[in-house]
Amino acid sequence: MTVDAPARFSPLADWQEAFGRLPAGFQVRELPFLTQLTLRVSADSPAAKAVESVLGIRLPSASRAELSEEVKALWLGPDEWLLVAPADTGAELVGRLRSAIGEEFATVTDVSAQRTVLSLRGGLTREILARGCALDLDPRVAPVGACYTTLLAQTGITLVVRAEAAASVWLLVRSSFAPYAAAWLVDAATEYGGGAG
Repeated sequence: MTVDAPARFSPLADWQEAFGRLPAGFQVRELPFLTQLTLRVSADSPAAKAVESVLGIRLPSASRAELSEEVKALWLGPDEWLLVAPADTGAELVGRLRSAIGEEFATVTDVSAQRTVLSLRGGLTREILARGCALDLDPRVAPVGACYTTLLAQTGITLVVRAEAAASVWLLVRSSFAPYAAAWLVDAATEYGGGAG
């Protein structure tokens, strides 16, 4: 007897039509089901070096993200990173990381179901985010690769700057708060010609 894998549902599956009506200078797209692993390890420890060897990147320092490879590493705290990888790669990546870490002290936990990722693009992105986020996203302060845990309209998010002048960012938001964040983004865009109308 074979057991089918449980059905997966995107928390923002019903928002694609609303996202399609946003103004030309602001595009929102959900990147559902990405693999997300929480890594807890002391920086510069043998375990951290083993992880870096597997990933082919250096774990980023405070408020930074490493975006150059297939697996993105986002700094969350002094000994905590979020590793973001393509969908359905979690089990294989966890296995490789745990094997490399061996008996050293570190933890790798699959938290893929906790959050979804919103990809925001366009010249209005920084201006719209400024309406609900206290961060200064000026390129001199928040260059490409900046990574912050903050609030957007009272919703906890991790914000990753992916292009100059914050014209492309990722917002990682808890799945249960994703519809609220989506509604806020659509509403904030209405004065620029987009929104639910």
